[in-house]
Amino acid sequence: MTPVVAALAVVAAGCGASEVEVPVPHPSASAVSLCRAFHDRLPQRLHGLRRRSTSPRSDLVTAWGSPAIVVRCGVPRPTGLHLTSQLAVINGVSWLPVPPDRPVTFTAVGRHAYVEVTVPPKYTPPGDVLNELTGAIKATVPANSDATL
Repeated sequence: MTPVVAALAVVAAGCGASEVEVPVPHPSASAVSLCRAFHDRLPQRLHGLRRRSTSPRSDLVTAWGSPAIVVRCGVPRPTGLHLTSQLAVINGVSWLPVPPDRPVTFTAVGRHAYVEVTVPPKYTPPGDVLNELTGAIKATVPANSDATL
């Protein structure tokens, strides 16, 4: 399943269900440590929405609202990420939008762990959601010092 299809499945699973079914990433041990610190800094409310339980439960995955806004930390490098990729920079964090023309999934890149955020179309503009997450990302997931994506 491609990341976009997986993300859309996450959004669909979040509609009306008590728990949001979300695939848990399997990052390196160093990324797990960063992601746990990131998870601990995430707000109880995002974009005015309350946190929801996820299944399976993991410190690498967090969700809010219905349909669910989902954050997964420690995901693999996005397959569509290239040196020429169009990135959105919000409050000092670079994001890869997928698909580029009507993004639903955004991945924070250029950091020691990739952070993926699925923002259902209901929540517009998605940049507002991403902006609310930038402080936690910058505080816990350092930027790559060599400017790699």
